[in-house]
Amino acid sequence: MDAYGSGHEDTAEREASASSRWGPALGQLPTSLTELAGPAGGFVDLPLRLAWSGLRTFDLGDDRLLLGMYRIVLTTGLREDCLQFLDGGLLVSHWPRLRKMVGRGVRTAWEDAFPALRPRTGQAAA
Repeated sequence: MDAYGSGHEDTAEREASASSRWGPALGQLPTSLTELAGPAGGFVDLPLRLAWSGLRTFDLGDDRLLLGMYRIVLTTGLREDCLQFLDGGLLVSHWPRLRKMVGRGVRTAWEDAFPALRPRTGQAAA
């Protein structure tokens, strides 16, 4: 028994054993990055349910727009949205910047599920 009484779990243990409420549930992620077969170029129109507060058409040739679209899909999209709108190769190549644009829950869920997204030794982990 600790100072808080019997049945109290240490906060760090509880947080480590539960997924973040701010990140996707494990079942919402694709099983592999190769499943992400979204467009690798051109223009993409996101549905209103994803891009409800502004720009809905994204030119994937513009890195700023591509990163913005990926951030929207990663943070608000469902598994089907990830499969439809994200490209695995683009996700991996842009992840060092994207990981700073999404919340900790999203970043942790994706990096835990896909080791290819984890920062390499010497790369700052934000």
